[in-house]
Amino acid sequence: MGKNLTRKILEAHLVEGRLAAGEEIGIKIDHTLLQDATGTMAMLEFEVLGIDRVKTLLSAQYVDHNLLETDNKNADDHRYLQTACARYGIHFSLPGNGVSHQVHMERFGRPGLTMIGADSHTPGAAGVSMLAIGAGGLDVAMAMAGRPYYFPSPRVLGVKLTGALPDWVSAKDVILEMLRRYDVKGCVGKIIEYYGPGVVTLSATDRETIGNMGTEVGATTTVFPSDDRTRQYLEAQGRGDVWVELSADPGAGYDEHDEIDLSRVEPLIACPSSPGNIKRVSEVSGLKVDQVIVGSSVNSSFRDLLVTAKIVEGRRHHPETYFHINPGSRQVLENLAEHGGVMALLMAGARIHQSGCLGCIGMGQAPGTGQVSLRTFPRNFPGRSGTKGDQVYLCSPETAAAAALKGVVIDPREMGKEMAYPRVVDPEQYIVDEGSIIFPSKESRKVEVKRGPNIKPLPAFDPLPESFEAEVVIKVEDNISTDTIMPAGNKVLPLRSNIEAISEFVYYQIAPDFHKECKAKGNVVVIGGENYGQGSSREHAALAPRFLGVRAKIVKSFARIHKANLCNVGILPLSFKDPADYDLFEKGKVVEFPQIRRHLEQGDTEIPVKVDGKIVLTLFEVSHRQRQHLLAGGTLNFVRNELETRGKVKG
Repeated sequence: MGKNLTRKILEAHLVEGRLAAGEEIGIKIDHTLLQDATGTMAMLEFEVLGIDRVKTLLSAQYVDHNLLETDNKNADDHRYLQTACARYGIHFSLPGNGVSHQVHMERFGRPGLTMIGADSHTPGAAGVSMLAIGAGGLDVAMAMAGRPYYFPSPRVLGVKLTGALPDWVSAKDVILEMLRRYDVKGCVGKIIEYYGPGVVTLSATDRETIGNMGTEVGATTTVFPSDDRTRQYLEAQGRGDVWVELSADPGAGYDEHDEIDLSRVEPLIACPSSPGNIKRVSEVSGLKVDQVIVGSSVNSSFRDLLVTAKIVEGRRHHPETYFHINPGSRQVLENLAEHGGVMALLMAGARIHQSGCLGCIGMGQAPGTGQVSLRTFPRNFPGRSGTKGDQVYLCSPETAAAAALKGVVIDPREMGKEMAYPRVVDPEQYIVDEGSIIFPSKESRKVEVKRGPNIKPLPAFDPLPESFEAEVVIKVEDNISTDTIMPAGNKVLPLRSNIEAISEFVYYQIAPDFHKECKAKGNVVVIGGENYGQGSSREHAALAPRFLGVRAKIVKSFARIHKANLCNVGILPLSFKDPADYDLFEKGKVVEFPQIRRHLEQGDTEIPVKVDGKIVLTLFEVSHRQRQHLLAGGTLNFVRNELETRGKVKG
């Protein structure tokens, strides 16, 4: 049987373990990606390792999240990142240059390479056939130091694409169709590989959209073949020399199979407040819309913005529907202007913002009380927009543009009665702009790293004790996201380099006094349901709880990245052997962890805990490597101990 493309790339980069589903593997990482919401902490962690220069083929730092400079914090941290990048040999994308995923694909993405990024939507690099995975900041720092990236060997879901998308239907509807089928956790532990005759009908940026939001079905990453469409995109970017053809072997095998006939895909929409709450657009037709935003982390490419511009050209947005555009990069905006799209949008009344994530991460653009917001963003978790009780819907640029004009949700195919569908062809040659990227140089190694007053040293965490007791401080339901654990937004994110300060916002949306209760009790434990920790890769959702005394989380199941982050900071990730035992743990209960250190040291995979005098079995499903890190109190403790031991041996 032939090999699928996922296996080919993994085999070419495998340095530890074997490709057997569920077993931990370590792969060599070619590129790393950081953004400013996660990069400050990752850079601080990298500095602790004492390594002179990054050891990857290429590492890049983007400033795309914390663009609002309402006081000194963000501006100080941006300068810290810029000077640290110069010192350690990292490419630095200036504030306003664009969203990491869009810019990296434009200027650096290469078929067949591996990348990890401290942003859960890093898999968007599937647009240029990279195997790109979202990870916690510490995992990225370790890769920058030349260490492998470790994760469970995935199953591969092969999705055969046939046909071609009809008018008024686009790539966003394809990934929304996947969410309709699999919801937000149906692809946990899997890599999605698209293949088949329908693939060639999708452009590179179409594939980026699908890869970017593959994260929302829980997938480890997404892979597309590298074909003529990939070559055309790279040549248009002036980088045709990096193109190579990549595809699965004829008759390649997959662990699971699915098929989508693109010609049968309909306009879809994710309703509040989950990317998995999918309906046909026609089912919510007529709903009054107060705000429309096109762009940001996904659907911010040249194609998506020009389609939007052509739909609204010669028209004006509905007076009761505010209309925003968030370009993916300066380069996108420059090319859009070259093709008349900027003037069309301005004349339609759109507010064109700087290139960045903006409202997607709660940095402005919050809707009003009770208002409906249609966004082409990847997520609509409760309160993520910055407004409590928000009503955020996720849709394609076509659906968004139609709503901006009509003031209500309509099936965009209805627009076909008024105009021809504006099919956009990517330019043969993009206007290329690298002016806002600072490339590393030998001279820059002498730069002094500048640290603002908000940057604080990493907190010290103690090793796992022999035994301990912990009180349950919060019990949550299924599908709790890292946005709920550690909110984003313009009030919280500027504190990302100060763990003590940001810890005051842990669970702030649903338990404002959480941090005070933790400080009063010492060791504490969190109880959760299925898919705990879905969403963003932000390691602050693990670091800040650890700072507050959270020593264990016992849940029905974990999302992949959050579980890895818990191991990295020394929080025990335990799951109920019998999900019904979830009912025994209520807030205020004291949970005993007898001889916990011995259980870890002897390799136990079932850990007994005691509540109300009753023994409850929990599952401890981690690798040997993660077990050692947990014993040490976290990955940095373990690595520092390892480096000190090596130094003594050499001495």
